[in-house]
Amino acid sequence: MQTTCNRPSVEVVIQVGSAGPQVSALLLEDAASHALLVLGHGAGAGMHHPFMEQLAVQLAACGIATLRYQFPYMERGRRSPDSRRKLLDTVRAALARARELRPSLPLYAGGKSMGGRMASLALAQQPDTGVRGVIFFGFPLHNAGQRGNDRADHLLEVAQPMLFLQGTRDKLADLEYLRPVCERLGARATLHVVEGGDHSFAMLKRSGREQSDAIAELARTASEWINARAGADR
Repeated sequence: MQTTCNRPSVEVVIQVGSAGPQVSALLLEDAASHALLVLGHGAGAGMHHPFMEQLAVQLAACGIATLRYQFPYMERGRRSPDSRRKLLDTVRAALARARELRPSLPLYAGGKSMGGRMASLALAQQPDTGVRGVIFFGFPLHNAGQRGNDRADHLLEVAQPMLFLQGTRDKLADLEYLRPVCERLGARATLHVVEGGDHSFAMLKRSGREQSDAIAELARTASEWINARAGADR
């Protein structure tokens, strides 16, 4: 069953570095929010994309507040992503801003496709003990038609537990290659498979499900995983 959150998002400004650009962000929370997820967008669509908006609403209804933010290139209306360094600086700035906004809430990092991968790269390069876990809404393991797992090498350096939410039709993450990655990560990795979902969690008509159903499943699963982590940390 899908749930909703009727609260409006709050506009936030994030300063990337002392002399870097400013990017916009949206904080969405419910009265019962008990964790905050810093949520980065994918390479081709910003934080206002319907998928990102629906995901944030569903997460808020499940008690997970989100701070979803723009990367600088998307803020400027450009198509090509920024350099990796600038992307990672933006992730770190977003995490720092989230702490300022809601210091009492347990903090999680993640995002859709590239946004999630950048979050994990940032944590692999500069460990952040204040982040409780990482959530990937479609980890981009490889390019379409070029199966492999080189993009996951850095995950071995991520100390936090990780939740992989992946569709069975995801052309950027063949499960034949992703499952061994999760096995190597051991107890740090949890894999949840959305049957019939593609990289954007769109569903085949014959499945009888819509993308909105998949997004509700993603939110429930993320919330349950975070709740389980909270219990383990007590």
